[in-house]
Formats: sequence, structure tokens, C-alpha cells
Amino acid sequence: MEQRTTTDQILEAVKTHPDCALGQLIRNLPELTWFEVFNEVDRLGRTGRIKLSRNSLGLSTTLRAQ
Repeated sequence: MEQRTTTDQILEAVKTHPDCALGQLIRNLPELTWFEVFNEVDRLGRTGRIKLSRNSLGLSTTLRAQ
């Protein structure tokens, strides 16, 4: 069985559910801790592999794969 990296799992989840909130992404990846998801989303955002944006109220961060 092929083991997928944290990066692969996050990118696949974001591509499957574009514009998902960070909290929803964390719930969609129960095999990862919230810290693993948050840390990797931060890294992917800084490198431009995903786009982080906030809604008009600033309450939810949404993600979109680049």
C-alpha cells in the first residue's frame, strides 16, 4: 500500500473540495492532527501551492489549490 505524504493528502482534499474552510479541511483529514494540517497549509500558502483567503467577515479561511 502506498503511503501518501501530508502534502499530498492536503492538496488532494483541497482539490476535491475547493474553497473549503480550514476547519472543514481538518475534519476531512482525521488521520492528521490539526497541527500537521495547519503547519502544512501555512507552508503551502507561503510557497504559493494553495491560496488562502478570508470571507467578508474574516471568520473563515478558505483554501484553493493553485
